Amino acid sequence: MHIQAIKTRMFKKDEDLSVFIVEHVQKIPERSILVVTSKIVALSEGRTAKTSEKNALIKKESSWALKVGKVWLTEKSGMIMANAGIDESNAQGELVLLPKDSFASAERLRKILQKKYRVKNLGIIIADSALMPLRAGVVGAALGYAGFKGVRDYRGKKDIFGRQMRMSRTNVADSLATAGTLVMGEGSEQQPLTLITEAPVESVEKTNKKELKIAPKEDIFWPLLKRLKG
Repeated sequence: MHIQAIKTRMFKKDEDLSVFIVEHVQKIPERSILVVTSKIVALSEGRTAKTSEKNALIKKESSWALKVGKVWLTEKSGMIMANAGIDESNAQGELVLLPKDSFASAERLRKILQKKYRVKNLGIIIADSALMPLRAGVVGAALGYAGFKGVRDYRGKKDIFGRQMRMSRTNVADSLATAGTLVMGEGSEQQPLTLITEAPVESVEKTNKKELKIAPKEDIFWPLLKRLKG
C-alpha cells in the first residue's frame, strides 16, 4: 500500500471540489482510495457560520451534547466527537461545520471522478480527525465513504489455530482515514488530499452506510455513555 499526501493551493468556500481535485491530482490508478479532508468538502457545500453561533450550532448539529472542560462531548452521525465536529482551525475567522451528509458527498464525488479519471474501481473517504479515550493526539475517522467495504468481517472464520472467531472485525474505513490523516497533517501543511494506492480493500458499487455502526448497548463503552447521557 502506498500513501501520498498532496500539496494544494488554498481551497475557497463554495468552490467546485472536483475541479480542485483534478487541478492537483494528475492521475488516479484503478483500485485507489482518495482521502479528502472533511473541511474542504464542507467549504464546497458552504457549511460555515459565525463564531458567535458556536454553542447553539453544537447543540443543533448533535443528538446530545455535554460540556466537558473546554469542549462539548457530542454524538453526531452515530459517532462520539468533540463539538459536533465544528472547527475553527484554518477557517479564516469562521466556523466550519461537517458536511451535511458525508456518505452522499463521497458517492457524488466518486461518480464525478470516475468519469474524469476513467477509472472503475475508486474509493472515496471523507475524513476528519477524532479522539480515542485515554490516548493523546488525534487519529482519522471516516465520516463517509464510497466504493469499498468499510468493514472486514472475520466472525465465523478460524484463526491460525483453528479456533472460530466470534467478535473480530477490522474497521477498514477508519483505518484508511487514519493513514490519510497522518500524512495530511493537522497544521499549516496545506495537504487536504491523500491518494492511497494498492489498498487492501474490497470494491463495491453500493456502500452500506450502516456497516460501521453498532447499537449503543453493544458498545463496550456503553456503561460510561449511559452515565453521560443520563
